Amino acid sequence: MNPGTQYRRVQNAILLLLLLLAAASWALMAWQSAGMEATPLSPGLFLGTWVTMMVAMMFPSAAPMVLTFSKIQASRHQQGQFFVPTWVFVAGYLTVWTGFGAVALGVNAGLEAVGVMLMGAGVTGALLLAAGLYQLLPLKHTCLSKCRTPLAFILGSWRDGYAGAFRMGLEHGRYCLGCCWLLFVILFPLGLMNLGAMAAVALLILAEKILPAGHWLGRAAGLGLMAWGLVVIFLSGQ
Repeated sequence: MNPGTQYRRVQNAILLLLLLLAAASWALMAWQSAGMEATPLSPGLFLGTWVTMMVAMMFPSAAPMVLTFSKIQASRHQQGQFFVPTWVFVAGYLTVWTGFGAVALGVNAGLEAVGVMLMGAGVTGALLLAAGLYQLLPLKHTCLSKCRTPLAFILGSWRDGYAGAFRMGLEHGRYCLGCCWLLFVILFPLGLMNLGAMAAVALLILAEKILPAGHWLGRAAGLGLMAWGLVVIFLSGQ
């Protein structure tokens, strides 16, 4: 088998694995949503559910970055240089999102301890308004630009070795988090097991990252979220 054919098979296998993991995670979330009672989750179960949700929602949009990393590592392997398996990069990426889930769990528990419930209409409206406003900020679009240019990101942040690949995954996760974090925060009042809300957020993130007009779609979504938030706040005061 020539190196080109072998490379294409490896790339196709990685893409298929990412999509299969995402599909399996969606199926697991659907099963949990149908069978889980509306009771608070233990910290361990919450983090397990959170990671499953991240895989379901983020692996499709992260695929171009993962494949670019894999492509460069495969090129190094063909040239006889030291290379790192792609899973190391992915592990760094998931570490960031798992950490964010732990922080979100702690903040939610702290708010509930002082009597602030994220399920309230007023809080929901405020979060929707904040998420919409964030969609329009320069920080959001700086992070989004990093996610939309996989080759430039990988080459610009390249580090050798396993530790370097893991750190690159952390860095990509940091930019991805900076791009999307408030879109995930609004899932708390909308429902972490709300498959419709999850799908809408996942599709928006995917569109922002891979479509030519992704930046503008993100801004349009921001205006829509702000309008929705204002309506919820207004109705909550009636």
